[in-house]
Amino acid sequence: MDSTNGPVEPLVDISAFSASDIRVGTILEASPFEGARRPAYVIQIDFGPLGVLKSTAQITEDHSPEGLLGKKIVAVVNLPPKQVGPHTSRCLVLGAVHGKHVGLLSVPENVPNGTRIR
Repeated sequence: MDSTNGPVEPLVDISAFSASDIRVGTILEASPFEGARRPAYVIQIDFGPLGVLKSTAQITEDHSPEGLLGKKIVAVVNLPPKQVGPHTSRCLVLGAVHGKHVGLLSVPENVPNGTRIR
């Protein structure tokens, strides 16, 4: 069995889940992460009233920088900043991981940037 499809993780209290601020954003820029240990992109994402946040993402297997531009995605925006090489990642883009492949979570185009996912 693929470990990504293994048993359910331990149960968490609803308050732990509710503490995650998950928002809709649009990718404005995506470029190769030069010098990364594993292939990745540096991504600038517009979250509307929250502003533009940077993230790094190991999604090169299934996505080109050009294909990411303008894509509506879903990300956690209230994690502590994470230093990844010379970049500070300010949000975590969400996706369905299956082996080396990542299917980014997305929403319809008419959902405004910054909309909270509940």
